[in-house]
This record gives sequence, C-alpha cells and structure tokens, in this order.
Amino acid sequence: MNPSERRRLTILGSTGSIGLQALDVVRTHRDRFEIIGLSANSDAKTLEQQAEEFKPDYVALESGDAGALDDLRAAKIGGPGAAATLAEVPADVVLNGIVGFAGLAATVGALRNGNTVALANKESLVAGGEWVMRLGATGERIIPVDSEHSAIFQCLIGRAEGEVREILLTASGGPFFGYEKAELLEVGPEDALKHPTWRMGPKITVDSATMMNKGLETIEAHHLFDVPYDEIRVVVHRQSVVHGGAVFEDGSAILHAALPDMRLPISYGIFYPDRVDVGAKPVSFGAASWTFEEPRNDVFRCLLLAAEAGRTGGAYPVVLNAANEVAVQAFLDRGIQFLRIPNVIEEVLEAVPEFGAMESMQAIVTVDRWGREEANKAANRRAR
Repeated sequence: MNPSERRRLTILGSTGSIGLQALDVVRTHRDRFEIIGLSANSDAKTLEQQAEEFKPDYVALESGDAGALDDLRAAKIGGPGAAATLAEVPADVVLNGIVGFAGLAATVGALRNGNTVALANKESLVAGGEWVMRLGATGERIIPVDSEHSAIFQCLIGRAEGEVREILLTASGGPFFGYEKAELLEVGPEDALKHPTWRMGPKITVDSATMMNKGLETIEAHHLFDVPYDEIRVVVHRQSVVHGGAVFEDGSAILHAALPDMRLPISYGIFYPDRVDVGAKPVSFGAASWTFEEPRNDVFRCLLLAAEAGRTGGAYPVVLNAANEVAVQAFLDRGIQFLRIPNVIEEVLEAVPEFGAMESMQAIVTVDRWGREEANKAANRRAR
C-alpha cells in the first residue's frame, strides 16, 4: 500500500490492553488511518469515548448497557456475536485484540470476507488451527501481533523454504519462575498478576505465570510458520528483550530484540509491510546482560500439556484452551490453588472422547462447550 493512502482499520477489543495501545499508535499517525469499526465486550463507556474521538463507521458491543452509545453517529451492532459481525465489514486490516476463545469467530468472519487480520488472539489458531490457516491462505492475510510471533515472522521474511532448522520462542517466565513448588502453594491472584516486564490483561498474565501462554504460542507458531513441534524451541529470557528468532541450517541464528512495548508488534501488524516510529525506546547495548534458560517443566507443567495437545491435534487443542480458560478463571476467583490449574487441564484432556474434524465453527464450539463443562466439574472437585 502507498504510504500516502489511508488504511481502513477495524479494532476488535478496542477497550482492552491491545486495543488501547493500538489506538495510541493511531493517535501518533492519524493521517494514515480511517477507523471503520471499534468493538468492546461490555465497557460501553470507554467505547463511547473512543468513538467520539476516532469517529468510526461502526461500534459493536457484545454485552452490557448499550444506552451510552445511543447518541453516537456510528452504526451500532449489539449482542453476542457483535464483534464477529463487525469483523466482516470490509477493511484493509482487522486487528483482533479479543481475549480468549471468543476471538475465533471474529477471525473467521474477517478472513471469509477477504479482510487481512492482524492477529493478537492466539486462541484463533489454537482452536481453529489448520482450518483457520486455510481460510487465510491467499496471500499474507494473517499478520501475527503477539510479540513473539511478530518477532519470528520478521526474522523469517525473505528466507527460503528449508533454510530454517529451528524457531525460537522466548518466555519471560512470569513472576514465579524462581519459586519452588512449596512456595507456589500459597500464591494468590494478586501475586500472579505482578508480571515483571509486561502489562497485560489478567488472563494472559496468569497464563504467563503458568507457562501456558508459551504453550498456546507453541501451537500458534506450529500453524503460523508450518514447522513441526520438534523444531520449536522455548527458552526463558527474563529480560524480555529478545522476543523470538530463528536458527538456520548453517548453525547461525537471527534474533529479534526490542524493549517490552506492545506498540511495536501492533504497529508492524497494522502497517505491514511498513515500519513507523511509535515513540518506543530503542534497545540499549551498553551495560546490558541477556540470559537464556531452559523452562522448568517439572514445576510449570502447562507448557508440556499444550505441546502434547498440539501434537495430538483434532479436538485436543480446543479442549486444552477451554479447560485452561476455566481453570484460570477459577484461580482468579480464588476457587482453586495456582498449582491445580494444570491438574484441571490434564484431567479434562485425559477424558476427551472421539470428535470429528475441527473444520467448522459448529464443530469447534461443540468441543469447546464440552471442555468447559468438564473443566468446571474438575475445578469444583479441586476447590479450596
């Protein structure tokens, strides 16, 4: 796209962490964007304020009081599925910043209607997998926005097929990486939400603490980059400066480094293939020390559970994601202890019955519903 052309942009989850930072990027480059639509789950007040500032053609609200939106000139889309409906409206880029399984329908809707998706919703590929990738197979219509996948994506640009030996996913390790099991028996939600380097929503922050975030990203990387699970390596990098990379057949490696700032992968996703200045601080190479460690899979078991579910395929990644969302919420609600999150997930995975192919929303939603019901039962059995 010519840099002088205005890019038509829809932001799904505009009141969440990704959406708020995306709008910061837009503010810095107002002449480059026409905002087609903004969506929120239930925060009608913030959505109204955003709509008054950015003048979108559409606003969408999944739940909550839509009365605050009555005076807006934008067209209103309301009720369950509102974001997915908005995602179908023609746009140059649809940024999917919705958290959790709820984002899958929006990704599907955007791709089916020819829109490019800047994807910050990893569950779309964890649950939708090969089916979603086929929907986006024409050209570069899925641009990763997760910091790790954006990093890998950038490291792989221009590389010939067969050059890559291994891709690298870095993990911060979360707030508990140095803890022993006995110490983790007493941690609560307030402890898990104290991430050392990133500021994210509560669900993703807990996923970082359990290492499930990296497990979900492993499945996502498998689909995005079409690499076997055995060629995806996770390393713990506490400084969160190196976000990902690739190791090539000659043994050399290319790494992507940037200070923790989600505006960088967001801007790359919505401006792709252009790069713009978003006011991020550059990496300082003076008096800096970077460390890399192996994951502690004996303590943080979610990474291995996710990788195994991904290898098994079929319904298993869908169930993994559903069970994890239920278990994390139970922990945040103080219903189960931190170390019982992987126990709930493992119990549900061990009980998965035979399901058909995951190649439609109906099939995936059916499995997701089963996984949530079973996970709620398992969490209740492990209640404090």
